[in-house]
Amino acid sequence: MSMDLFDPTARPAARTTTLAPRPADLTALRIGLVENRKFNAEPILQRLARHLGQRHGMTVTHLDRKRSPSHEVAETAIETFKRRVDFVVSGIGD
Repeated sequence: MSMDLFDPTARPAARTTTLAPRPADLTALRIGLVENRKFNAEPILQRLARHLGQRHGMTVTHLDRKRSPSHEVAETAIETFKRRVDFVVSGIGD
């Protein structure tokens, strides 16, 4: 019988990551919010959205609530985000 072991002292493998393009102007962008059901996640997200609205005229055009913090965002919500928002903020509470 064989067994795979994880060595916690191993160095992470290097990866290249491509960042999303940044908007030239922040004025009136559409915000998507992902609320993860953790304590205080929604109030933090709403406060951030309010601040961005006051400062840049942004509006929340879609809010998705995950089933639980450990669940991924539903594929249908991802498709809605793609159609309705310019960027997404995922909240972490606690």
